[in-house]
Amino acid sequence: MPLTDRTLCVAIHDVAPDTWDDCLRLHQAVRAVADIPLTWLVVPRYHGRSLPSAPMERALDALLAQGHELALHGYTHLDSAPPHASWRSRFLRNVFTQGEGEFAAIGEQEARQQIELGLAWFAERGWAVRGFVPPAWLLGAGAWRALRTFALDYTTTMTHFHLLRTRRSLLAPSLVYTARNRAGRLLSPRLAGATAAAMKPAPLVRLGLHPRDAHYPALLRHAQRLVERLLAERRPRTKAEFAAAWDDVPAKTGVTSMDPTGRRRPSANAQSPHTRASDGHSG
Repeated sequence: MPLTDRTLCVAIHDVAPDTWDDCLRLHQAVRAVADIPLTWLVVPRYHGRSLPSAPMERALDALLAQGHELALHGYTHLDSAPPHASWRSRFLRNVFTQGEGEFAAIGEQEARQQIELGLAWFAERGWAVRGFVPPAWLLGAGAWRALRTFALDYTTTMTHFHLLRTRRSLLAPSLVYTARNRAGRLLSPRLAGATAAAMKPAPLVRLGLHPRDAHYPALLRHAQRLVERLLAERRPRTKAEFAAAWDDVPAKTGVTSMDPTGRRRPSANAQSPHTRASDGHSG
């Protein structure tokens, strides 16, 4: 990938039978601007339910054939871990995520089991998985350890795109809307626009759309204008395409070798085992 070839990744979150109609509205809104490949973040048992949906699965099959990507987005999208005493943890898990940060506080064994169940669900449908995005972008220490045991190409958090095979992380804050309250609907479009402007020189800009966004025409119009503006200077790619391209590029400005749990890694230029691991460990 040329260093001047900047990317836009657009993802539709929380894809499940319960949310499918809203996900289709989001896709239609993006297609009204440009028919670009999207990353669809699929939840196998959304909120603990296992509802068969042959129409949704046929549609996702068709989207795969058209160049879209399906990524694993947790297993239930529900935080089932016991409460934590930390005020920060309580805020993130109960207020910021409204109890949907599935991987925020569970242990390594449970996180591994949830990911295995999700991957098995994908495999039953013949869908290859190259990326894992935790619900609400939250990964606790146990979940990070579990994630390192899978042969996946990438994961994303709220602020970074993590290249798992090379253990590198790229600063790429997600542009996202807060649709659940009036203040969020007023302020989040301004924040998304300002972040996009600040990230203009960056190699990657990410836009995340959620089913609830589809209920507010003003948010959809803002997202459409944002996509149109970003596509004028960026190439649309799925997250898997971006990860594959950047795994082959030497470390550069904006890419760090920082382990997400806080342990600093050697520079990728040194070609150490940590920065060139092939076992799917996270970066």
